[in-house]
Amino acid sequence: MITQDRREALLAIHDFASLKTELNQMNPADAGEYIATLLPSHQALTFRLLAKEKAAAAFEYLPPEVQQSLIDSLHAREVQAVVEQMSPDDRAELFDELPARVVKRLLMHLSATEREATALILGYPERTAGRVMTTEYVRLRSDLTVSQAIEKIRKLDRDKETIYYAYLTDAARQLLGVVSLRQLLFAEAHTPVRELARDTIISVPTTAAQEEVARLMKRYDLLALPVVDSEARLVGIVTVDDVVDILEEEATEDIQRLSGIPGGDEEALSPALVTVQKRLPWLLGNIVLYIGAASAIAPFQATISLVPVLAIVMPILANTSGNVGNQAISVTVRGLAVGEVSPLDVLKILRKEILAGLLNAVALGVALGLLTLLWAGPTERWVGLVAAFVMASNVLLAASLGTLLPMVLKHFNQDPALVSPPLLTTLLDTIGFFSFLGLTSLFLAYFQTL
Repeated sequence: MITQDRREALLAIHDFASLKTELNQMNPADAGEYIATLLPSHQALTFRLLAKEKAAAAFEYLPPEVQQSLIDSLHAREVQAVVEQMSPDDRAELFDELPARVVKRLLMHLSATEREATALILGYPERTAGRVMTTEYVRLRSDLTVSQAIEKIRKLDRDKETIYYAYLTDAARQLLGVVSLRQLLFAEAHTPVRELARDTIISVPTTAAQEEVARLMKRYDLLALPVVDSEARLVGIVTVDDVVDILEEEATEDIQRLSGIPGGDEEALSPALVTVQKRLPWLLGNIVLYIGAASAIAPFQATISLVPVLAIVMPILANTSGNVGNQAISVTVRGLAVGEVSPLDVLKILRKEILAGLLNAVALGVALGLLTLLWAGPTERWVGLVAAFVMASNVLLAASLGTLLPMVLKHFNQDPALVSPPLLTTLLDTIGFFSFLGLTSLFLAYFQTL
């Protein structure tokens, strides 16, 4: 395969004939990736070198900002040809990223069939099965024989997104069954299709969350999943390539939210200004939250001056309990995201986390207590007992909250990843500092009365 350097050299010396040959031999995904790496001034020029069908396929793999740049740079006729060739779900995703005036113009120039399919998908809420489905699927009448069904697929369904499953419907598009291409190929030609079809159908309504679609397809190893409307009429299918995108999107969102990026959609190559807009509000908000932890310390400044070892122990206490909480959150959010657990399992998971938390609490409490004994002066070694007790208590609390909070959010149909580690860490720090310094002050007062 031609190397990236070689393609850049061909472009630099304007050897467009050779570059055109090489580009049209590439996989559309690779061609799209290559075009995305070019300077904006070269992207439209290189895109024009692709054959019509190859260009439409490569366009679907381009980042949204490159797609919009090409739409602005190419002639209207070229844009219309590319958009017309796109699958309805990819076209709807593109239109989500474009200004309304551009979408209106492109819709006007689509064929009636493609315009209707795109408008149907755009009419459903984002992140639902209706929004990620495609209307390109194989539909068969239940009275066909195997040979008639294969002939129909061969003649009329050549351009459908997938032909691995064919869906049996009646005249009103009610979903009656599903038959695989394997079944059709190995059955006798005269066999009625309805005898092969499975009448126990796994389907989802148009309003189902895209995460539920992904879980079902993973659970049952499906290549496509039918989508039905409120009257059980087949309106589209979600294909496995869309599920891969959904899983990547959901994983990215959860990871970024757990890291304190609220939108969950920041890209690694985003402009610096976008990065600041995504992160700064949360960072400023976190400072406001941490005022609570600082306020828990403020009343005990005299205690800290009397027992300086407290200043050494407190960061370890805060860091450790925060890490325990973060671990519990990560495991719980992941379990909820992939369908391993549900809010109904809260007692089972909490029992496990409390047991593990008790064991960790004892070990970490003893460790911090011993460290405190090493650092404390002869008259301050009793602080080791306080540190050990508070560490154990905070670790147990961290494990419990890291499990319960995501479960509660999920129960109320909220994203569990909204419980970000920085938020939990701030809460635990406030509780830990107040408990540690408060108990230390009580012990000091007790010793002073002796």
